[in-house]
Amino acid sequence: MNAPTETSCCPRFNPEYWDGKEINWSNKLFVKDQVKCLLHIPLNFSKVVVRNMKKLEDSGTKNPDYIMLSDEMSAWKSNLLIAVDKEVPGAQTEKISGKFISKAFEGHYSNAGKWAREMKQFINGKGLNANKLYFWYTTCPKCAKAYGKNYTVIFAQV
Repeated sequence: MNAPTETSCCPRFNPEYWDGKEINWSNKLFVKDQVKCLLHIPLNFSKVVVRNMKKLEDSGTKNPDYIMLSDEMSAWKSNLLIAVDKEVPGAQTEKISGKFISKAFEGHYSNAGKWAREMKQFINGKGLNANKLYFWYTTCPKCAKAYGKNYTVIFAQV
């Protein structure tokens, strides 16, 4: 999993825990909010994260494994899904169920399109089809710089 945080922000990420793994979620609970984008580039991601983390903190809710998924709806908007251990008052939620294959990638966020294509090839190589992709940007840019690595995990629903 993840090691304790050294930056007072994002924990150091361990890609081996998530790379090439099969994950089964049954009604996994997430807080859901929307991020405005310009050609897939998030414009208010930090603001949306801070707003929702405040809701979690105020309600005593935990974010297991620090998972925050990006579900790109179009070039203009994406949904931010923050895993939670209980319902959060005043927050929209979504439950996700299914079988997923995860794969860790390292590099700049601008590689997301390339990684999505690689992920689909990886899944197809297993004789499966990716029905949906979720992106987990595991650390903020400040922490990625501090740690010297910038990991993204893609969860492919199969």
